[in-house]
Amino acid sequence: MPDLIVRNARIHTLDPARPRATALAVRDGRIAAIGSDADVMPLQDPATRVIDAHGACLIPGLNDSHTHLIRGGLNYNLELRWDGVRSLADAMAMLRAQVAITPAPQWVRVVGGFTAHQFDEKRLPTLDELNALAPDTPVFLLHLYDRALLNRAALRAVGYTRDTPDPPGGRIERDKAGNPIGLLLAKPNALILYATLAKGPRLPPEYQHNSTRHFMRELNRLGITSVIDAGGGFQNYPEDYAIIEQLHREDALTVRIAYNLFTQNPGGELEDFRRWTTLLSPGQGDAMLRHNGAGEMLVFSAADFELFNEPRPDLPASMEDGLDAVVRFLVQQRWPFRIHATYDESIARILDVYERVNREVPFDGLHWIVDHAETISPRNIDRVRALGGGIAVQHRMAFQGEAFVERYGAAAAAHTPPIRRMLNAGVPVGAGTDATRVASYNPWIALYWLVSGRTLGGTALYGDDNRLERDEALRLWTHGSAWFSNEQARKGALAVGQYADFAVLSADFFAVDEADIPAIESELTVVGGRIVHGAGRHRALAPLLPAPMPDWSPVRHAIAPAARVAAAPACRVHAHTHAAAHDVPGAADGAFWGALGCACFAF
Repeated sequence: MPDLIVRNARIHTLDPARPRATALAVRDGRIAAIGSDADVMPLQDPATRVIDAHGACLIPGLNDSHTHLIRGGLNYNLELRWDGVRSLADAMAMLRAQVAITPAPQWVRVVGGFTAHQFDEKRLPTLDELNALAPDTPVFLLHLYDRALLNRAALRAVGYTRDTPDPPGGRIERDKAGNPIGLLLAKPNALILYATLAKGPRLPPEYQHNSTRHFMRELNRLGITSVIDAGGGFQNYPEDYAIIEQLHREDALTVRIAYNLFTQNPGGELEDFRRWTTLLSPGQGDAMLRHNGAGEMLVFSAADFELFNEPRPDLPASMEDGLDAVVRFLVQQRWPFRIHATYDESIARILDVYERVNREVPFDGLHWIVDHAETISPRNIDRVRALGGGIAVQHRMAFQGEAFVERYGAAAAAHTPPIRRMLNAGVPVGAGTDATRVASYNPWIALYWLVSGRTLGGTALYGDDNRLERDEALRLWTHGSAWFSNEQARKGALAVGQYADFAVLSADFFAVDEADIPAIESELTVVGGRIVHGAGRHRALAPLLPAPMPDWSPVRHAIAPAARVAAAPACRVHAHTHAAAHDVPGAADGAFWGALGCACFAF
């Protein structure tokens, strides 16, 4: 007898054998039956929980094939998010309100997930505006991976003075006297940006635990049930994995996580991987938390950062030897691996190394991944296929498309990345976000980009030959991504025996206007048969969360991203962003929004 039945739904199974259904049954965390209500309802017994979907669209749980949940979770409660905010004036009002409640010596951080092109004003705030708004509270604002804005208080906090040298690949902008003005530029290396961010106060472990739970709930709210974590700078193993492992031991994970290990030591990459292979093996773990191999950084010399407002960086001549040694070792150890590679010129040299290693130490079906691949050529797509690799694509062009067009032209942008060519070549393709420091973690913005071919600023990038149909786009976010953690037999479709991971949506992805796709969220998210999020008609089913910590956290006080919906007309600040941000006490803080003149929360 099933534990759970969901009935009266419009189910898109992504199972070719049964593409549509109206009901499904769950037992022991897996799909036990799927079909019509008449097929499934007779299976219930008195102990079965039955949920009426009220005719809503139900899809397999979304799976982000490239994100940074583990690092993002440790910091989520510290960050003010501008994801989806359509006006710089509104964004600055949010910043002003957060500055007012942030105690010394804490910072206010806006760390990625937005682009200046999304604002009606088509610009970032000026340093004068930041200094006037926050004369005493440090403010750090990261825009993509191209620049950071720091007010004077933040400059004092990080200790940058006229004597601070520019790091390699980065620049500290200065006035005529040589004093830093608060603008940090990646030229083209982003190390200066995240090294500066790392100087800020960290949450204590108890708060990181709370923060990670809230970040996972936020992803659940958007229908995400699985991710592949690509590691990240300043994300050391095993130290920075202690919180996620604790949550796993407590059975408190609400997102399935497969994680890759990202080398942290330029020049010492091989030593990192030698050490890690003594600590764990690929696949180690279980269905909720498991190791997935190496990368996305394999060697620092192979990293070509995606700053389309800067010239394409040439990789150093030493890259091949360093990469050869690391990849050879990983293949010998049968460790899957992935590599960050933006430009075709870099990918060609990387593939030269892979082909040489494969001739001597055969890959022999080992899963490996190229991440990003915005300008990959048809020839190199074929080389990836021949070596048995896959390509993970993200919606970075939705945030940086205008910069790419300005530098390389609209014709080049029309196939950046060439997703249709990848699919036609038969290469495994999985979709994701690369959140949280560049693009938004919101999968519906990524799905909108795949379907419409437009940036957040409205620029049309792609013609019909590089846009996807909605079922194709959804497949990249479900079954397509499962290949990248070698789980394609267990997740990504709703069929008997597969994981019971699914989302009941607030609107029908297959029917709404393109422009409304980013506003979709989940009203019921289920992972392994367990309800992890509820909203709307299903709000009463939402598991309780403790309030965000600390009590001044932007997550406790701030609003949801734009996709979160509908504000009362009187609400100026929330006109694009307002809704019940988190189903927890304190998420809608009346005093906070009342201070902004927000009538809808002034109670």
